[in-house]
This record gives sequence, structure tokens and C-alpha cells, in this order.
Amino acid sequence: MQEIVITPSDFVALLNQTLEIAYPVVTIEGELSSFRVSKGRWVYFDLKDEFASVSFFGSVYQLPGPLEDGLNVRVVGSPRLHPRFGFTVNFQSIQPVGEGAIKKAADLLAKKLEAEGLFAPERKRPLPVIPKTIGLITAAGSAAYADFIKILNERWGGVEVQVIDVLVQGDKSPSQLVTAIQTFNAQAHPPDVLVMTRGGGSAEDLAAFSDERVVRAVATSRIPMVVAVGHEVDISLAELAADMRASTPTNAAGVVVPDRGQELANLEYEKRHLGNTLLEIQKNRLAGIKELKNYLTSVVNAVLKDELQNLAAAKNMSRLLDPKAALQRGYAIISAGGKHIRSVKGLSSGEELSVELSDGKINSTINKILKA
Repeated sequence: MQEIVITPSDFVALLNQTLEIAYPVVTIEGELSSFRVSKGRWVYFDLKDEFASVSFFGSVYQLPGPLEDGLNVRVVGSPRLHPRFGFTVNFQSIQPVGEGAIKKAADLLAKKLEAEGLFAPERKRPLPVIPKTIGLITAAGSAAYADFIKILNERWGGVEVQVIDVLVQGDKSPSQLVTAIQTFNAQAHPPDVLVMTRGGGSAEDLAAFSDERVVRAVATSRIPMVVAVGHEVDISLAELAADMRASTPTNAAGVVVPDRGQELANLEYEKRHLGNTLLEIQKNRLAGIKELKNYLTSVVNAVLKDELQNLAAAKNMSRLLDPKAALQRGYAIISAGGKHIRSVKGLSSGEELSVELSDGKINSTINKILKA
């Protein structure tokens, strides 16, 4: 048999073709070692167990968040032989496995994002009181979807729900969740609110909702977001970054729309309260008018009484000043030449006088003038 001799470049190409056919994608689980990020973009690390170590390479954008040596992780990638740097696995996704590793990774990411202010209360936006359109991000065939729609329709019908069907667990879930958020945000007429939800599960099942890419997509959504992961023990980081957290898909429906029955009851109560308030206002106004009427009546009566007293006094005064009253008392009015005589000055004997008494007049002639 003739020996086949090939160049190093041909060997690399041949081996890579073989790997592409035999092992296009591999999933390897082990302990993270020698983890480092170069130039803020490239990621290098090893996975090891008791007997072997495998090198990995990839982009920082594929990371679920901060990682550190010692974590147990599951990596999906394609094995390759590099012409210069030897054998490596180009990773496509990396996820912590086991509750301890998942919690540790989540704690590292939470510390980083909290320092950036992504969980700050002042970033939270209010939800619309009654949304016309809801964007729902969940597994369309899941119990979470069914529960949300059921409670939504029971509480407040007529709301349009736009659904993007996604995987809510597994290594492909984070990218689908991010794409769904971006798709809704890119619409010319986006929904009034977004709801991202799933039911409960293990820490590994829920890991996608603490993926850094998902958390940042939630935090930067221009549409207010509700995140509801049905697991009360641990809160996912996406819930912390959302404008509102709901404990379950059912609770999410209760958060985004009011209860029609309760609102009708509230309106009926407000109607009764307003009616009673108006009656009370009317009662108070009538009492006030009555009090004002009594006050004005008393004022008018007092003024009238004063005026009547003034009139009586004026009448008495006019009677006292009436010349005829003096005539009744025995006085007389003496005139000469049509003028009243006040003094004997200017009078002379023989002058004719007119004397007016109470019951008539007397014409007389002056015989003699006697001065006082």
C-alpha cells in the first residue's frame, strides 16, 4: 500500500472536514478553568475533569454573564483544529449547571448589573391602566400561555394579544427571548405592554431568565415590561430588571389588566358616593339659603322698624312745627299788607291788620301801639 503524505495545511483541512461530518456540534460539561477575556471581545477557557482538559474559544457576546473558574458549566460548540493554535472548540453557548453553579453565576451577574443601575427603582415605569394591545413572549403551547390568556379574558376582555412563541429553557432560549423583545420594540405601532412569562421549574430550567443578554434586553425595552417566572424561591434577574414583576403567569394577567367586575363595583360605589355627596351639598346649600333668608329678613325688618320710628318722630316734629297747631293753642297770625308781622316796629296807627285764628280771620285797625 502506497504511503499517503500530506502537508500540515492539508491535514488541518482534512481533519476539520472529518470533524464537521462526524461531530458538527458537541455538548461538553465540566469544570471551568483558565477563564479569560481578551480585548473585551474574545473568550478563552478550558473545561476539565479528573482526567482531561479541553480548550475553548469564542465571542464575549455568547456569554450568559460573568463567569469564574471553578463553576460547573455545559458548553455547546464545534470542534476545530486551528492551523496555528492547535485544537479548540468554538463555543456557541455556555450555561452553568447545578444549583450551586447557577446561583453563583447569577450572583456575579446581579452584582455587576446592580452596579450599573439596571435594577434601580427610579428606572421603573408605570404600566398602562388598561392596555389595548399586549405583547406576550412565552411558549405558545404551554400551561403558562393558557393560564395567562384565561385569566386575562376573565378579568378584562377585548384586549388584543400578540404572541411570539419562544423556547423558555435550554441553550437556545436566551437568544429567542432577546429576539422577541427586539421584534416587539421594532414595530411601528408596538404593544402597550410586554409580558414575558413561563411556569416554574428547576434552577437549570429557569437559567435563561438570568442570562445577561436577556436581562439587558428587558432593561432597555422602550415598551414597559412585566416578567413573570413561576418560581417563588428565587427571583430571576430579568424580573429585577423589569418594570413590574409578577409571581406567576396568572398573576401577570392580574397585573396588566384590572378586574372588570371589581371596576364595575367601584364605579357603582363611586356613583352612590357622588349621589350622597351631591345630596349633602344640596342640603347644606338649602340650609345656607334658609339661614341667609332669615338673616336678610331680620335685617330688613330692623331697617324698616328704624325707618318707621324715624317717620313717627318726623310726623311729631312736623305737628309741633305746624302753624295751625299753634293757632289751636290760642296763638294768632297777624299780617299786614300780605306779610306776617313779627314786631311792632314799622307799624303805625290806623293801619289795617289781618288776624288769623284757628277757626277764621279778623280784619282790624291799629288804634294804639304799645311797646314792651
